[in-house]
Amino acid sequence: MPTPTPAAAGTSPGASGRVGPAVAASGITKSFGKVRAVDGVSLEIEQGEIVAFLGPNGAGKTTTIDMLLGLSHPDTGSVKVFGESPRAAIAHGLVSAVLQTGGLLKDITVRETLQLTASLFADTRPVDEVMKRAGITEIAGRKVGVCSGGQQQRLRFAMALLSDPGLLILDEPTTGMDVEGRRSFWSSIRADADRGRTVLFATHYLDEADEYADRIVLMARGRIVADGTASEIKNLVSGRTVHATLAAADLSVLASLPGVDNVEVKGDRVAIRTKDSDAAARYLLTQTPARDVEITAQNLESVFLALTADTESDHTRPEPVEGQNPGSEDPSTSSGSTSYEGALS
Repeated sequence: MPTPTPAAAGTSPGASGRVGPAVAASGITKSFGKVRAVDGVSLEIEQGEIVAFLGPNGAGKTTTIDMLLGLSHPDTGSVKVFGESPRAAIAHGLVSAVLQTGGLLKDITVRETLQLTASLFADTRPVDEVMKRAGITEIAGRKVGVCSGGQQQRLRFAMALLSDPGLLILDEPTTGMDVEGRRSFWSSIRADADRGRTVLFATHYLDEADEYADRIVLMARGRIVADGTASEIKNLVSGRTVHATLAAADLSVLASLPGVDNVEVKGDRVAIRTKDSDAAARYLLTQTPARDVEITAQNLESVFLALTADTESDHTRPEPVEGQNPGSEDPSTSSGSTSYEGALS
C-alpha cells in the first residue's frame, strides 16, 4: 500500500493536509470475560497536541492504546485516527509507537538498525536526519547491545521518526535516560509538536506530564476521570498540604484536626493534606515543637492519588494488571517496538 511522501524538513509531518482530530474515540469498551478493562471511553486529540495519558496499573491505558493502534478492536464504540481506521492510518505511515522494550537486534549497529528499518517503508526520512533529531549521531557505529537503556530508547525514537508520522505514541519514553537526556528528548518532542506532530505519551514520571504536556488525560478503573491542562487537573482536588518537621508526631491527633484528609510521616517529616491548612499550621506552631512548617498547593502526584483511589466497589472488575489482559496483545511485548506499519499493512 503506498505511503505519502514525507514532508520536507520544517513543514508539518506525515499527516499534513488532513483535517479534523488526530484521534477520535467514541464510547469504546473492551471486556475480557467478566472484566471490563475499558468502560465507555471517549477521547479526542487535536493535531499538534502533546497529551499525557496517566493512570495506575490496571487502569485500562494499555488496552486503550491497543485499540488506538489497531492491535485489538473495541467491543462497542469507534476509533478513528486522522479520519481512518487505526490499521489504515498505520498502513499509510501516519502512526508510529515508541515502546519500552523489545524490537532491537543487539549484534548490529545503531545506523544499521535504522537502515534496516527504513528498508521496510516506501518513503522515509534520511537516516542521518532522524539520528540527529534523536540525539544519537555520536553512537551511530556502536552495536545496539552495548548501548545503555537510555540510548536504546533514543534509537527506538529515531526508528519511529523514519516514516515521519503524524501521530507518535510513546510508552514510558524516557526510561533509562539521565536528567540531561530527558530534557533533550522533550525538547525534540516539543519541536516536533510545533511542526504539527501529535504526541500521546504514557509515563510514571508525573513531573514530565506536569512540565511537558499540553493536556493530561487521567484514567482509572477503565474510565477517564479527568481531562484538562495540568493546572485544571490540580484544581479538581481541593485543599493544601502542610509539611513540618516533628519528631514522634501523634498521628491520631493530627488526623482529627479540622479538614484533614490524610497524614503521612517519613522519618521526622510530617505531611498533612487538609482543606483547612490554617488550622493545621496553627496547631503545629502553638501546640507542638514542630519546625520548618510550610504550606504548599496540591501537586500533580497528590491529585493523581486522590482521583485514582479505588473508592468504589465495581462488580465488573477486579482489574487485570496492564499487559496481562487475556486475549489482548500488549504493545510493550510486541516485536514491532517502534512502528506497526510493516506488521499491519
